[in-house]
Amino acid sequence: MTYRRAVIPALAGGLLLTALLWWAGASTDALRLPGAQGVLGAQAAGDLERWLLPWSYESPESVALGGGNVVAVGGGRYVGLYATAMQIRFAAVFVFFVPGALLLVRRLPPVHGRVPATLLAVWAWGLVATTLAVTVSAPWLIASQGHGSYRFLPQLAGTITSGQQIAVVTGLVAAVAAVLVARVTVRGTGPLPREAVPVRASVWAATAGTLVVAFSLVVLSYESVAAELQTAFAGSGMFGEPGDLLREWLLLGGWAGPAGTPVGHWLLVRAADALLLAVVWCALRWLPGLLVRVTFPAMAVGAVCATVIGLLASQLLRMVTDGTDPRYGVVQRAAGLGGGVPAALTCGLVAGVVAAVTLRVAGGGVAKGDGAAAVEVPAGSAQQA
Repeated sequence: MTYRRAVIPALAGGLLLTALLWWAGASTDALRLPGAQGVLGAQAAGDLERWLLPWSYESPESVALGGGNVVAVGGGRYVGLYATAMQIRFAAVFVFFVPGALLLVRRLPPVHGRVPATLLAVWAWGLVATTLAVTVSAPWLIASQGHGSYRFLPQLAGTITSGQQIAVVTGLVAAVAAVLVARVTVRGTGPLPREAVPVRASVWAATAGTLVVAFSLVVLSYESVAAELQTAFAGSGMFGEPGDLLREWLLLGGWAGPAGTPVGHWLLVRAADALLLAVVWCALRWLPGLLVRVTFPAMAVGAVCATVIGLLASQLLRMVTDGTDPRYGVVQRAAGLGGGVPAALTCGLVAGVVAAVTLRVAGGGVAKGDGAAAVEVPAGSAQQA
């Protein structure tokens, strides 16, 4: 599939994702209406408002006052910083989404049984794009609070985790639109066969990549190890206390022994972690055979998407099995949905590279670069083929 054909669905998905997030952020006022609180409930409406605020242009009161500074000129400057942060955030969503979606649609075109895989991969990349957008815009957002130099890294760690719940929904809608457009643009191209990869090589590659994810999920996320990571780097000044930030980018979860809890309940909670690893292994096992051409970039991005999808699957399982009070609604149960994407990005990239290297060593054949574009044939010839 040529770049010219693949860029159209990537641009369509990026524009739709950006527009949906902007529309969601502009809807925060509607949740404050008495009618909305009467239909949804005061607690659910408040939770939804917190989900949407990271995408709202309406600056919080703390920004308008400059973190307590009531001087009019100073407050205006802080509001300007907040507006700049939101402009960077929405632009970054589009900028980060398009290249990843372009690579996925080109290497994983939605034909020959690949539609579910393409849809899930683009959906996952939408969450990655929103996370990166929130991260790059965070310094301006923190500065708009009036105390940007105070414990900057802990503030950054808290900021990059916001707004992911709504990104799960908007990312899915954008992924569906991108795949539908790709189904149209792929017509008239030449054959897009699956890559022939030896079964043994793909199994070894999937196992090696899954071990990388397991290292974060099982070893680094263990209670005592995570605590050591939290306090190992103290530092001082603006870039001191990096523990929270390291946890966000390195730890896929958190667990401890079953002390004080029934073993059955502990195993049920751990089943979500097992599901994450199972999803990652299966995805990495099938990914080389689904790709039109196996390359290091495609394997790396594919592994990131696999890790994000596995993370979402484990979070959905926890929503069902965590024993939350049944009086809580869906909004309260879904509070943790979309979390952990920074760590999924870090671990997924490493897992993808390790899987690609293993695949190449095991004889699966991995190209170094993205390679030449597929050769196009007339539409009539493609239909006859």
